[in-house]
Amino acid sequence: MGSVKDIVVIEAPQGEKSGVGKFIFSDRFSVFDWGKIPDTIPNKGKAICIMGAFFFEKLEKENIKTHYMGVVDGGKVTRLSDAKNPPDEMIVKLVRVLKPELREGKYDYSIYKKERVNFLIPLEVIYRNSLPEGSSVFRRLKEGKIKPQDLGLEEYPRPGQRLPKTIVDISTKLESTDRYISWDEAMEIAGLSESEADRLKEMTIFASDMITSQTEKKRINNDDGKFEFAFDERRSIMFVDVLGTPDECRFILDGFHISKEVLRNFYRKTSWYIEIEEAKKKDQVMWRNFVKSSPPKLPDDIKNLVSQLYTSCCNEITERDWFKSPPLSDVIRNLRSLLD
Repeated sequence: MGSVKDIVVIEAPQGEKSGVGKFIFSDRFSVFDWGKIPDTIPNKGKAICIMGAFFFEKLEKENIKTHYMGVVDGGKVTRLSDAKNPPDEMIVKLVRVLKPELREGKYDYSIYKKERVNFLIPLEVIYRNSLPEGSSVFRRLKEGKIKPQDLGLEEYPRPGQRLPKTIVDISTKLESTDRYISWDEAMEIAGLSESEADRLKEMTIFASDMITSQTEKKRINNDDGKFEFAFDERRSIMFVDVLGTPDECRFILDGFHISKEVLRNFYRKTSWYIEIEEAKKKDQVMWRNFVKSSPPKLPDDIKNLVSQLYTSCCNEITERDWFKSPPLSDVIRNLRSLLD
């Protein structure tokens, strides 16, 4: 079980042989690395499954490797285009997850020097096409962890600024809290060659451009997002997990975030969020032990509108009416009036 989807192992991956699994997309959600929030967003799981399958199939048409094998409709594995009902299950190729060991407060990645194939690359690759308000880039700039020049900029950026070209950023994936790192450190901990690191960047930019090409048909900006990758049985890099959804991408229409940012903004006003921030200052690894309160439940009106945000986004991006949901622009207008 993950924080937002369940994984059923049909055939476990072993050694150099991949396995087969099923993702069951739930209506759960997660924010701030907390894990499962004790609340749900109706139809979110189906919308995420559909959008993920939609973009996986577009990548396959371009001969880009992914772990996607199909969706489940009526108990049978099929292509998304052949599904008659909104699916919430996806069949995927499974690889091993080799977790780094935590030793004396530091993560030991030495296992990635020994293994060569059939495992999750322990990195999260982030693309940035612009710098919307709320982007972690502004915090890192303020803290002096990066400079404008690292983003290909001559001056300090402003919120909402479009980047001259896609920036590819990177963080850890299997640590207690995701940590932004340099590409040199990424290559070192994951055992990547320079050509493999370049391939990660190429695939990231290609997929970002593909998603942008689809979303801009509906005037939706694809500002940034994240991808996960794995090595297959021949050490070819493939996309894994899910991509091209409001949970993995920062989609913006008319200045409004079509993503978990709506939920983040709600929770940022709670005492629970303040407690999380204070806990992370005490211990970046074991911070959850210092948080005594639980996240509050969402008000029904916010929950229903966020549900429509996902379903309407799914309808418009995939250009198929999977759900009886209002036009996305109407949902955003209603959310704005509620949150203002």
